[in-house]
Amino acid sequence: MLENSVYWISTALLSLLYLVSAHLYLTKRDHVKQAQVALGYSADHLVPLMIVVKIMAPVAILSRLSVPLSDLAYAGMFYHLILSGMAHLAVRNLKAAVPAIVGLVLLATSFVMQNTARQAPSPYAPFLAQPIHQSFN
Repeated sequence: MLENSVYWISTALLSLLYLVSAHLYLTKRDHVKQAQVALGYSADHLVPLMIVVKIMAPVAILSRLSVPLSDLAYAGMFYHLILSGMAHLAVRNLKAAVPAIVGLVLLATSFVMQNTARQAPSPYAPFLAQPIHQSFN
């Protein structure tokens, strides 16, 4: 029961983080472009792509229509959060890296706990619901 709650809370917060970010990308487009340029990215091509990714990744994880697609969304979010955090740290902006760090913690928690809360298990996530017994005989 606790594992189920931990999964859903971490997944909901991770999804909220991504959807709020997508909302900011849509409503504060000029500010986002300036921030992307300050990080050294070409905002003209990156911002529209990130809007789509920030909406579709949580949808893929929450809907779980396909386990491989859900796992791909987890992987994409992992790389996005790592690169985002590193980009902010590279320009010595620790405060701007905090959402990526929080997102990584939520992502790891959601990914590790998914097989305890979902009927269709991911072959890549650990099976925490099954106790591991070792025999020392």
